[in-house]
Amino acid sequence: MALATEALGHIDLDVEIARLKRERNAVILAHYYQEGEIQDFADFIGDSLQLAQEAKKTQADVILFAGVHFMAETAKILNPDRTVLVPDMAAGCSLADGCPPEAFRAWRARHPGAVSISYINCSAEVKAASDIICTSSNAKKIVESIPKDQTILFAPDKNLGRYLIRETGRDMVLWQGSCIVHETFSQRRLIELKVKHPQAKVIAHPECEEQMLDLADFIGSTAALLRYVENDNASAFIVVTESGILHQMRKRAPHKELIAAPSEENCACNECPFMRLNTPEKVYLALRDMKPTLEMDEGLRVQARRSIDRMLELS
Repeated sequence: MALATEALGHIDLDVEIARLKRERNAVILAHYYQEGEIQDFADFIGDSLQLAQEAKKTQADVILFAGVHFMAETAKILNPDRTVLVPDMAAGCSLADGCPPEAFRAWRARHPGAVSISYINCSAEVKAASDIICTSSNAKKIVESIPKDQTILFAPDKNLGRYLIRETGRDMVLWQGSCIVHETFSQRRLIELKVKHPQAKVIAHPECEEQMLDLADFIGSTAALLRYVENDNASAFIVVTESGILHQMRKRAPHKELIAAPSEENCACNECPFMRLNTPEKVYLALRDMKPTLEMDEGLRVQARRSIDRMLELS
């Protein structure tokens, strides 16, 4: 792929991608954590479930999902008759990869009678083996819908699970997974930023570790963080989540100061390395060549769809 993209310097990617979208009757979905250029030529920008639902409303024959693998799977689960393209099949997710389906099923078997709630950041196989899926925006409502005398298994994000325990008062058995990006943020350096920018509000995603959430003025899903920056009267924000969201925040609130929370190391660790595998060149090539395509066994798709439908019923 690297060799192929090197020869594209003479191409106006914006023009060519727009042309191919028309020819393929395609829609481009981009997650908030994609690089800004991809967000700018996408038809829809959002969180994974929201994007899959947006695609369902369109008449597109082709869905190109600029995100990570489990997100494209979700799009296929909800849109079985569409062709789903993925710019780079290697764009995985530490949460999904850290919850192998066989180990997850064995974990469930050790807790007979428990209700399994799985964060949407998991594979189609784990969705199929779960009772209910949740997102960071509806997780609290889903947890609170379960009878109090019933054991809840929550996977794969222990940090989101711990946050939900604190918010709902419900005890849950947690799968010990985490997001590599949200675990890199440094409490020490965040405190330094707060001292340097006393006027700034700290906003954080609940996938962050507990000590980071303790310093936050607002905790919410990626979309909720975006709305908060847009609507709150503060003039500055320290943003504790993947830095791709800053692109949309700057577009919606150009007069506000946005500060990306740092990791302990001097690196771009607040960028998801999997999300950044997608590039405008790879988007172009995927539309041009109509590959890589995401295929899914129909039995698996139907099973995974049940847990998503259960979430939609409850939320």
